[in-house]
Amino acid sequence: MTYIVTDNCIKCKYMDCVEVCPVDCFYEGENMLVIHPDECIDCGVCEPECPAEAIVPDTEDTADGKWLALNAKYAVSWPNITVKGEPPADAEDWDGVKNKLDEHFSPNPGTSS
Repeated sequence: MTYIVTDNCIKCKYMDCVEVCPVDCFYEGENMLVIHPDECIDCGVCEPECPAEAIVPDTEDTADGKWLALNAKYAVSWPNITVKGEPPADAEDWDGVKNKLDEHFSPNPGTSS
């Protein structure tokens, strides 16, 4: 099992999870983070740290593995992030917005590392 980042991280990207990860398995995209499934040690310390509740165990991936696949795909091309950065100024406005993957996801890498 691994933990995965889901839809609600898009445009929220709070990054509290990065600070507690003991194995630095988070990778940063332009407007969300992902977890590298092969690096995650399933400790779960990141899940309660996410203010947007966007981190879940992959066993809860009810979208037929779509989020696990997305995390795996972008973890190999986005830069690793080990230090918490500043979330977007409008992060709270995006928390809970529906359909963010289809309407707002960016495949571009982030700028922190």
